[in-house]
Amino acid sequence: MSFQDFFAAIKSPDLRRVALHWDTARNGRRMPGWKDIDPSAIAPFLPIVWSWKYDSATDTFTGRLAGDSITEAFGESLRGKPMKEFFRGRQYEMLFARHKRVVSEPAFAHGTGPVFIHAGRYGQGERIIMPLASDGIHGDGLFGATIYAPNPAGPPNEAQRQNLVTEAVDFFPLD
Repeated sequence: MSFQDFFAAIKSPDLRRVALHWDTARNGRRMPGWKDIDPSAIAPFLPIVWSWKYDSATDTFTGRLAGDSITEAFGESLRGKPMKEFFRGRQYEMLFARHKRVVSEPAFAHGTGPVFIHAGRYGQGERIIMPLASDGIHGDGLFGATIYAPNPAGPPNEAQRQNLVTEAVDFFPLD
């Protein structure tokens, strides 16, 4: 039931296609593994996808993949980088907690609003985060996608920055 609730919350047709691929890739299991994600099936959406590996023994995430749009938003690729290093000075604690919740419960996350504010981007967007599990049961990674439209007026002034709302994130438990 929770995938249906999660899917119903997604507005972007592109993000809906990525989420449907995740659902298909699990092939009757609770979660798909990284090896089950087929890049050719989501080729048009590769610029907006990203992924992290999770190591439960060290309680750390390491970047696995970042599409061109994601790399552009941050000005660097997350591939091969520890999350703590990649998000240093970019709200690491909040982002780590969000990602850990998705991989540990496991759960889905859906966010809307200023999705790249932690990267100094002030446009609006939508984000999905889905858990991965090599064995289909125990979370060991994340697969996500983010769309983003820059603010056509440019970055906000200091007074406007003080009044920015944060990204609204909803979690949906994986049944």
